[in-house]
Amino acid sequence: MKTFPGARSSCAYATAVAVIFFASPAFAETSTIDAADTAWMIAATALVLMMTIPGLALFYAGMVRKKNILATMAQSLAAVMVVSILWTVAGYSLSFVGDGAVLGSLDRFLLLGMEMNSVNALAKNIPESLFMIYQMTFAIITVALVAGAVADRMRFSAFLLFSVGWLFVVYVPVAHWVWGGGFLGAAGVMDFAGGLVVHLNAGIAGLVACAVLGARRGYRTENMSPHDLSLAVIGTGLLWVGWFGFNGGSAIGSGGRATMAIVATHLAACAGALVWMACEWWTRSKPSVLGIISGAIAGLGTITPASGFVLPWHGLVIGALAGGICFWGSTWLKQRMNYDDSLDVFGIHGIGGALGTFLTAIFAVGALSATSENPGGSAGLLEGNSGLIQIQLLGIVVTALWCGTATYVLLKIVSLFTPLRVSPDEERMGLDITLHGESVQS
Repeated sequence: MKTFPGARSSCAYATAVAVIFFASPAFAETSTIDAADTAWMIAATALVLMMTIPGLALFYAGMVRKKNILATMAQSLAAVMVVSILWTVAGYSLSFVGDGAVLGSLDRFLLLGMEMNSVNALAKNIPESLFMIYQMTFAIITVALVAGAVADRMRFSAFLLFSVGWLFVVYVPVAHWVWGGGFLGAAGVMDFAGGLVVHLNAGIAGLVACAVLGARRGYRTENMSPHDLSLAVIGTGLLWVGWFGFNGGSAIGSGGRATMAIVATHLAACAGALVWMACEWWTRSKPSVLGIISGAIAGLGTITPASGFVLPWHGLVIGALAGGICFWGSTWLKQRMNYDDSLDVFGIHGIGGALGTFLTAIFAVGALSATSENPGGSAGLLEGNSGLIQIQLLGIVVTALWCGTATYVLLKIVSLFTPLRVSPDEERMGLDITLHGESVQS
């Protein structure tokens, strides 16, 4: 059939208009996912997972005695396995889905309803699956941190049961209260990357756990020096680098806030290490490697809640304060209270988390803490806002009370099913052999 050129042009034009018209609803569904933010958050997720395996595993294993190295590493591995599955089942949904004041919902039970391009309202610039697994890595390391307080004596089966209960009873509610739309966040509590949710939670739980289990056999009478500090130094390096994803990733995207958080984080670690070293040099005449790496971790933990809200020089001050105060908490306070926190989880993470949360109320910069919901940000005392101090103290008190009470009850419940600690003979032989049937070769 013959057609005229004008007719062909008219048909093509009409077809194009029809395609555009009928396709317009699809174009109206504009994706909010940003490729650059997604790429950075994938990297940050890997960095934070690296903090537990191998970072924390090596850090803790290097500070225990040789007969307990593998058992200590096994606890970090267990945290990864158990928490990852439970977070997928219900932990993520209860923490970050739904807007209840106390707890989220089960709308994402087993991640049902999560699609390739779906987003969470708390992180509209990245896929929801990425936001879910990034937050999973925070839950993992928090559970793993608690194990350091009861190293050398907690039964592996008891730790597994405790991890299940503690994740749902302590971590999930506090994460929702602070980050997921719960009542502490609504009250204005500021915690950029986990001063309350991660560090104070882990520190209080560690303090309660070591008190319930009791001191290690031979504590203060036998030599309990670290077996291999070189492992702990390597673990510190992995934790330090991983913290860039921990704090920088908490901006939930690439850009200025992420990089400012990373700069403050690095400077706080350096200042914390230097001040702790100076304190040891002054009180013990020698700067130990254990003290240097402990100071670095103290600086990193303490800057965490403030990292995205403060200037670089604030990071230096916060890190320096962390080095001195956490040194005091891990030495004088620990001796005065006479508790056996094997790897100073409370002295470094508990005290550091509370200190950093409080110092956020001092140093927070309004321009850096501004969001679309709060364009003016939340300024701290240095910018004339004293009201934030009471709000931050509220977050510290509520988190500490809930975590301490719930941890104690959970440990008592677990003890009904299995002994919390190994027998004296098992402890004497070492947990590697008695619990896992293997040991580190000489």
